[in-house]
Amino acid sequence: MASGGEENAAAPQKQDDLQPHPVKDQLSGITYCLASPPPWPETILLGFQHYLVMLGTTVLIPTMLVSKIDGRNEDKVKMIQTLLFVSGLNTFLQSFFGTRLPAVIGASYSYVPTTVSIFLAARYSDIIDPHEKFEKIMCGIQGALIAASLLQILVGFSGLWRNVARFLSPLSAVPLVAFSGFGLYEQGFPLLAKCIEIGLPEIILLVIFSQYIPQLRQGERHSIFFHRFAVIISVVIVWSFAHILTISGAYSNSRTNTQNSCRTDRTGLIDASPWIRVPYPFQWGTPTFNAGEVFAMMAASFVSLVESTGTYITVSRYASATPIPPSVLSRGIGWQGFGILLCGFFGAGNATSVSVENAGLLAVTRVGNRRVVQISAGFMIFFSILGKFGAIFASIPAPIIAALHCLFFAYVGAGGLSLLQFCNLNSFRTKFILGISIFMGLSIPQYFYQYTTLEHYGPVHTNATWFNDIINVPFSSKAFVSGILAFFLDMTLPPKDKTTKKDRGVIWWKRFRSFKSDNRSEEFYSLPFNLSYYFPSH
Repeated sequence: MASGGEENAAAPQKQDDLQPHPVKDQLSGITYCLASPPPWPETILLGFQHYLVMLGTTVLIPTMLVSKIDGRNEDKVKMIQTLLFVSGLNTFLQSFFGTRLPAVIGASYSYVPTTVSIFLAARYSDIIDPHEKFEKIMCGIQGALIAASLLQILVGFSGLWRNVARFLSPLSAVPLVAFSGFGLYEQGFPLLAKCIEIGLPEIILLVIFSQYIPQLRQGERHSIFFHRFAVIISVVIVWSFAHILTISGAYSNSRTNTQNSCRTDRTGLIDASPWIRVPYPFQWGTPTFNAGEVFAMMAASFVSLVESTGTYITVSRYASATPIPPSVLSRGIGWQGFGILLCGFFGAGNATSVSVENAGLLAVTRVGNRRVVQISAGFMIFFSILGKFGAIFASIPAPIIAALHCLFFAYVGAGGLSLLQFCNLNSFRTKFILGISIFMGLSIPQYFYQYTTLEHYGPVHTNATWFNDIINVPFSSKAFVSGILAFFLDMTLPPKDKTTKKDRGVIWWKRFRSFKSDNRSEEFYSLPFNLSYYFPSH
């Protein structure tokens, strides 16, 4: 039996042995962080890469919406150009006056179910001419977006969301942030598998260039190039391969769906695009307002608000910034609402929010600088005006884009899981909140999906379509359900002792709740041109 002196001598251990990976409020390993831009040639190329990534969703959503009423390619092109133009404007506004994070603003899937219900609304069924019907529908969407934008504008600029975000802890943020990425799995491999011969090589090459080559050739400049520009390199290679298959007749006898997914000449965008066209307000006509559609779009706007909160947290992490202060988050939501207003004015056909795929790209490149996304915003506006050139890049087959999503959405989801470092995973309270919110965040939307697939309408099915959307749309979002449930349980479940705050991770975020309590936060999030003096954050 060891003596007491020997026990005491053996007891002390080094702190590194007890905690080999200490908690970090700023993520290390980022080459160029929020306030340190790369050299201009790299900045421009990285900005183009961000443009290339956000282009996928910008094309996929209008293509899906226009197909609902068999719209013309000219209408689809006009919608894509407008959505791209407004996304560029909103990215500029967000990076200069919103959160000031390197967040690309692009088309949002949160609004798609509501927009589809407007496309299929009975009040448009009497219109015979397809083009006239499309314009009338777009006028209705314009009105719904203009009215719905007021929700985020008021919630953001009034500071209401700041007061809500102050109660957000790392524990309640984990499911929200994780499902902001993982919850979009339907846009990954299922879409990639529609043309496996080009989708699978894309994801394999992307992983090789971004992960394996930098590890095998550490320190060599060309390996850094492959790592930082893995998207451009892999897309060019696979896109060229897809074009060779197309012109060689590999898909000549294939089914229509296969040809539409695999061929590089089936989008119809290049021929339908004008050489030069500048989107302008109310280009489809005078907006029309329908109370039911406005309320339904507001429900989608609230879902987008919650999901965007999780993505902004990820962006701040991958930009190597401090945790985003609630006042800055609220300011960003306000400007995001203003972006929805611009979508309504210009007739984009869908609303925008912070792009999840571009948040994942920050992790792949290890460059989280705002100047890069400002350059990407310039590319968005430039190619939305020069239609023919923009249409060339927009004709990239969807399975290639889906392969990129597999990696980017996974990185965003992993960013949510990384917040677990702030929490006590040995606490049963922590285990319960995480377990129930994650399980129900998957189970409830799955029920809504299966019901809709079987019955062709959601579980809530009344004569009021707008009421159906208000209930069905939020509960179909995995990030919304899991995030709201985790937040509610974390706020209401009684603590057992004084250590609960530490178990929730609140102690690590406490000093970032106020804008000026940490010098780094003021450096990262202050407004330019001395505007912080006129618009102080509290």
